Amino acid sequence: MTKVRIEPGVCGFVTTVSAHSEDQMEVTVQVKSGCESVRKMMEELGDTFDAYELCLTKPGTGPLYDWAGEHFPVHAACPVIGGILKCVEAECRLALPRDAAIKFEPAEE
Repeated sequence: MTKVRIEPGVCGFVTTVSAHSEDQMEVTVQVKSGCESVRKMMEELGDTFDAYELCLTKPGTGPLYDWAGEHFPVHAACPVIGGILKCVEAECRLALPRDAAIKFEPAEE
């Protein structure tokens, strides 16, 4: 099982994800989030996915992004879907389990 914690920023809606796969193809994903939109997405899409259909797509496409494009409030920079996909990739051996980060730096004057 692979687990990640996504801290999306100012909204404060921390999301935790766990992914489990026996064969690295079908994956079960459990998502707990303070974000109502994320919770609704996972409720409607379910928890079992084909890892290849979920992860091996062009950026901004696939079942999660398609659903979000129709139902999420406007917030293109939300990192939650990317974090869910990173968890699935690592669990299904489609990518190495490495941390990713976006950090603000002071502006130079």
